[in-house]
Amino acid sequence: MNYRTDLNSGLSFEQVELRKKKKLVHYNSDVPTKTFGQIITSNIFTLFNLLNLFLGFLVFLVGSYKNLLFLGVVFCNTAISIIQEIRAKLEIDKLSLISEQKVDVIRDGKKKSISLNDIVVDDIISYKIGNQIVVDSIIRQGTVEVNESFITGEANSILKRVGDTLLSGSFVVSSCCLSQVIRVGEENYTSKISKDAKYIKKINSLLLSSLNKIIKLVSFAIIPIGLLLFINQFLIIKNTFGDVIVNVVAALIAMIPEGLVLLTSTVLAVSSLSLSRKNVLVSQLYSIETLGRVDTICFDKTGTLTEGTMEVKEFISLTNKKYDHRLIMSAICNAFELENETMTSLYKHYGCSNKYKVEDKIPFSSERKYSKVRFEQLGTFVLGAPDIILGDKIKDYNIDKYVDQGRVLLLAEEKYQQVYPIGLILIEDKIRPNVLKTINYLKNEKVDIKIISGDSPNTILNIAKRLGLGISKRKDVSKLSDKQLIDCVEKYNIFGRVNPFQKKLIIETLKKNGHTVAMIGDGVNDVLALKEADSSVVLNSGSSAARNVSEIVLMDNNFDVVPSIIEEGRKTINNIERSSSLYIVKTVYATLLAVIFTIIPLEYPFIPIQLTLTSAFTIGIPSFILALEPNKEPLSKNFLINIFEKSIPSAFTIVLNILIIVIIGSLFNMPEVEISTLSVILTGFTAFLHLYRVCKPLNHIRRILIVTLMLFFTFGIVGFKNLFSLTILNFKMLMIILVLIINTIILWKICVMIFDKHLSKYIQRLIKD
Repeated sequence: MNYRTDLNSGLSFEQVELRKKKKLVHYNSDVPTKTFGQIITSNIFTLFNLLNLFLGFLVFLVGSYKNLLFLGVVFCNTAISIIQEIRAKLEIDKLSLISEQKVDVIRDGKKKSISLNDIVVDDIISYKIGNQIVVDSIIRQGTVEVNESFITGEANSILKRVGDTLLSGSFVVSSCCLSQVIRVGEENYTSKISKDAKYIKKINSLLLSSLNKIIKLVSFAIIPIGLLLFINQFLIIKNTFGDVIVNVVAALIAMIPEGLVLLTSTVLAVSSLSLSRKNVLVSQLYSIETLGRVDTICFDKTGTLTEGTMEVKEFISLTNKKYDHRLIMSAICNAFELENETMTSLYKHYGCSNKYKVEDKIPFSSERKYSKVRFEQLGTFVLGAPDIILGDKIKDYNIDKYVDQGRVLLLAEEKYQQVYPIGLILIEDKIRPNVLKTINYLKNEKVDIKIISGDSPNTILNIAKRLGLGISKRKDVSKLSDKQLIDCVEKYNIFGRVNPFQKKLIIETLKKNGHTVAMIGDGVNDVLALKEADSSVVLNSGSSAARNVSEIVLMDNNFDVVPSIIEEGRKTINNIERSSSLYIVKTVYATLLAVIFTIIPLEYPFIPIQLTLTSAFTIGIPSFILALEPNKEPLSKNFLINIFEKSIPSAFTIVLNILIIVIIGSLFNMPEVEISTLSVILTGFTAFLHLYRVCKPLNHIRRILIVTLMLFFTFGIVGFKNLFSLTILNFKMLMIILVLIINTIILWKICVMIFDKHLSKYIQRLIKD
């Protein structure tokens, strides 16, 4: 501290302006939410969107505007993602604005309230009980107790005297003081902790990674397949340029599972809205799925599992003499102000009685560690730390066994300079409502629970016992090297004296060991771990920095909703997995057909809008309905394997059907419109067989769904034949259709049987590799 500001006058206007010019003024250095521009660009400029827009541009150039209908999926998917992220950003920013506070400073000899961004170095700030320390400062006058749990995780109050440093992020819990600002902006302690969290977090989503794998694979194949197909259709078959473009685009867009991307975004958005009705804010859609997959959850203790407040647990008598300890304690509570958390918890438990007049009193201080009061008619009583009050006599009482259960106070009577113990008052951290219910749910779901906190391991163990976790292996990590800590991560479930960087290292190690990890916290000291975790959950009462880096915010700080989030995630995963096979059927058969039609000298039988018809009634509509059904089935870790196993038999059946149709069409010189019509009908029929397989076991709703969709599909073929470039069935076409339907049923059953019995394991190896 190079300059000592006068405590009475503070800084002058000129001194403040000079410091502002030198950029010695405070500014918000919290980890920010994504900007509107970042949200929009990250959702628009994706590989999926670029592929579809390029293909749409080609169709637009040749003037086949009705075949641009497939772009509707692209616009809907992008809009849903952008709207959801912007909605969450506005909500989180609003929370930060509401929680923003003003501070009292002394300037030009007067006390003023200013915003945080007006604080300059050397300002004199007045702090009183309940205030948060907003910038690093040195105490110039007064003595206070502060709670640093937000930044260290340790719940115990710390005494700060003149010359001591007050760290930003801590709270004054007793008395008041004047302090001089020494650091602002990114130089603050909390800013140094959170600066490492200022990076774009990679989303750990099996759904998203699986979709990206499929899209990347397709995108690599699209260019060579598209060129070869164009050459085949234009140079060999001699189609017109416009028809070739439309046919090639039809083949290529069918390879892209664009509806699956929209389905995933929509279902996750619906889940997000459902959770919002339970006061859960989801800032990243895929975080719902990730939390549904977690196998390890790491909890902060202070302010997360506990409320950060104290409550009286019990009174343990130490004497045979009869005392009305409740009456004595209510009189003591009346004698002193609620100057700290301990007195507040005593007041809440014992109340406040003014029945007895106070003749003399000595208030509690951190130096004395006790308080004393003399009442008229009642007597003199001492309340405080047992070791200070009893001295050497403490060994006569078995008090050590209570120390790990929380804070222990001794109530004693003083007579003729002698102290006579009355009893012990056990005070413990108050556990948040519904935490126990959530912990029991996680235990039943075989989720591994770890508690990582800045508090002592024994204190954390006491909380773990109260929660019924059944874990006892604990570790003080304060003196461990990084390598030693890494070696301990899998061996212990309780980690004490953990600093913010060690919390992050624990999360990193668990992830490297193959775990899907969630972190639930609230303080600045949790920011790095929250950012590193696969899924991060924060309490609304937590710091703004913690809220900004987390994907899920519990708006009412209610742990009871955590099981609902996990179940919502699991329902979403299972339903999307089931519906995904409908889309992958199209991707597989379209890719195989595209490759085949680069070789054979026959015209590709589809145009884009025809595929829109089959996709709408056999894939799109049923997938959305099935994806919103209740689902409590166990999770599978083989998402891609499962959907490909279900899809390939139906896809092979469709490919064989199309080949039979184009060969028959070539032999009988059938017009292209008739070949397209037969191809659409047989593809739709096979897709309905696959839908039937996916819907098993059938219930009333699923039966109605399949029948209704078949009727609408038939109506689309008959009633909108011109729109879809189809023709009315003649007698020859009807005969071919009947034969091929029977052939399709037999062929489909054979493909399913062969694949399930003989080829499934080879597909599993191929996808894993």
